[in-house]
Amino acid sequence: MPRTRVHNLMVSADGFAAGDHVTLEQPIGGAEAIFGWFDGRVIHGVQDVEGPVTVDQALFSMWGQGIGAEIMGRRKFGPQQGEWPDDGWEGWWGDAPPFLTPVFVLTHHPRESIEFANGTSFHFVDVSPEEALRQAQAAAGEADVRIGGGPSTVRAFLEADLVDFLHLAIVPVVLGSGARIWDDLSGLEERFSVETIGTSSGLTHQLWNRKR
Repeated sequence: MPRTRVHNLMVSADGFAAGDHVTLEQPIGGAEAIFGWFDGRVIHGVQDVEGPVTVDQALFSMWGQGIGAEIMGRRKFGPQQGEWPDDGWEGWWGDAPPFLTPVFVLTHHPRESIEFANGTSFHFVDVSPEEALRQAQAAAGEADVRIGGGPSTVRAFLEADLVDFLHLAIVPVVLGSGARIWDDLSGLEERFSVETIGTSSGLTHQLWNRKR
């Protein structure tokens, strides 16, 4: 049965999963300290890793396995707010975004879809989490849907009880401010079994699987 999954959600020791501002100059929004621990080379597999494959890399590589569509929030797609400006913006990733699937961008300001030669397409929708998931599942077919972030989008899907699997990587740094992941989610752990894995890098991975 297809699942709804969250992967590689980097979280500081004090619970922040993103910065509190996003600009063209600062796409991470002040949370660079946590994303410096992420090895993005392996999201499509560890085949190009030279030398030993680490536990961190193996877990990060799950990101692209069996995914047929992604849902993301508007701030992950770009820094703009309000109506979309006529600036030709097509996301942070240039002409080869890494998703390779349809991506549904949650926004109150829909716009025309964007398609790329590598199979990535962006579709801008003003719908509830439930409807966004329905559309993404239809696009994904028998594959899984990934909730790609940012933290407010992940939190909305957790609040709606729509997530089957959640992979967190807890980073041993303290940000002190930013976008929190756990606000208004008291008792969430009761719906999941949680496995924790510490690695020699200092990261602590948590795998949350929905109880059946």
